[in-house]
Amino acid sequence: AVAKRKHDAPSARPKKRAKRASGAPEPDAKPGADGAVPEEYSIPPPVSQGKWKNKERVLIFSSRGINFRTRHLMQDLRTLMPHSKADTKMDRKDQLFVINEVCEMKNCNKCIFFEAKKKQDLYMWLSNTPQGPSAKFLVQNVHTLAELKMTGNCLRGSRPLLSFDPTFDKEPHYALLKELFIQIFSTPQYHPKSQPFVDHVFTFTVTDERIWFRNYQIIEEDASLVEIGPRFVLNLIKIFQGSFGGPTLYENPHYRSPNMHRRLIRLSVAAKFREKQQVKEVQMIKKKGSKVLIEEDPTEVVFETPAEEKPVEIQLVKPESKPIVKDKKKPRKIQRKKQKKLFRTEA
Repeated sequence: AVAKRKHDAPSARPKKRAKRASGAPEPDAKPGADGAVPEEYSIPPPVSQGKWKNKERVLIFSSRGINFRTRHLMQDLRTLMPHSKADTKMDRKDQLFVINEVCEMKNCNKCIFFEAKKKQDLYMWLSNTPQGPSAKFLVQNVHTLAELKMTGNCLRGSRPLLSFDPTFDKEPHYALLKELFIQIFSTPQYHPKSQPFVDHVFTFTVTDERIWFRNYQIIEEDASLVEIGPRFVLNLIKIFQGSFGGPTLYENPHYRSPNMHRRLIRLSVAAKFREKQQVKEVQMIKKKGSKVLIEEDPTEVVFETPAEEKPVEIQLVKPESKPIVKDKKKPRKIQRKKQKKLFRTEA
């Protein structure tokens, strides 16, 4: 029988049972009929059973002044990379070499830093902290995971395949970027937050002097690819020897800054406007100019045949008026109307 609680004395709380490791029998547990001890508490084993040796950690954060699209892109990268860490936004006044100290405090040896300028231009830094090298890119054509075009899906925390264009093996600066991409975007084996599955692929393609990033799902049935997202285009600016600075190893000769691009657009629009104004001025000058009289050609009237001249007649008598023809059907119509009125009144 359950003992009733006393109103005066406080009720004694039951003591919590300590969790025990899986496989260890309870001290008070009684074995069953087959001799096995029932397990009430068990800690699930980690997903990755191996030893985590490659301890790559990537710090992903940004500066102040980014827009909503950049924020969603940064969150998507953190979702796809289980070995990433987050941090608060960095102030614009701080120098970039301060990021090395932030990475050291966060125990990270790689960094992806998004730098926003003028609230419309986005730059991405990929760095190996603290020794280097580091690369600076201009990010263009950003599309995030939440868009309707991205119909694919993958397991959260799964390890991706990395697919590179053959151009990455031909030129030295692309070979350096390839090694940097491999160390940053590949999930380390046996990472505690990773899953032991490979169901998506990161592709890096070089087209139009730019690096195009895509993320595809691998469908098991027919090994086809469906895009997951995010997608963006990286326009290389410079490669530095140190982390966020140092001697320049490579500078892209095909790079054109966003300010220069906008300036060229404005100049082209102004040139079109000036051309229209010049055409109008030429037309006005032509209209105001004196017209040159061309001498008459005597051969123009060769084929002209003059019409016969008729005498002019002046009519002095008033013309006869035409006879007025009365409508014979009109009296009949009037008579019918009168008969209809009489019929209605009688009715």
